[in-house]
Amino acid sequence: MHERTLLIEKIRRLPEQVAALVYGLTDAQLSGHFLAGEWSVAQNVHHLADSHMNSYIRCKLIATEDHPTLKPYDQDLWAEMADASGPDLAVSLALLTALHSRWVVFWENLAADAWARTGFHPASGRVTLDDQLRLYAAHGEGHIDQITRTLAAQ
Repeated sequence: MHERTLLIEKIRRLPEQVAALVYGLTDAQLSGHFLAGEWSVAQNVHHLADSHMNSYIRCKLIATEDHPTLKPYDQDLWAEMADASGPDLAVSLALLTALHSRWVVFWENLAADAWARTGFHPASGRVTLDDQLRLYAAHGEGHIDQITRTLAAQ
């Protein structure tokens, strides 16, 4: 199987994996800070929705504009906001599910020559759509790991 196909499959599966990890957890389990310097389980889930929404928009900009500048944001400040820190995950899980459904369609229908299109990220420099796919497939896995470690530390 081609690397891109495997990475797209990771994007496809992430919402279901996250939902399975958090199913049945109490508000205390979702909101507790059980690892020093790490976000709560809830903050991780909300962050995945925030981060992947930003990336999806960046991907669409790269696909439709000539070397666009991509807007960074302060993820730690976003994680402290009321909509990104509370234990109610229903909206963020729904967003993640819907977003990843759209993102998979985007990836699976991207023209062969579009994969090399570039954008400019002030912190990362030149990025391609190939880079974005690799980065966000790994990003999801990293947060699955962080959620798993946080739950184990309770």
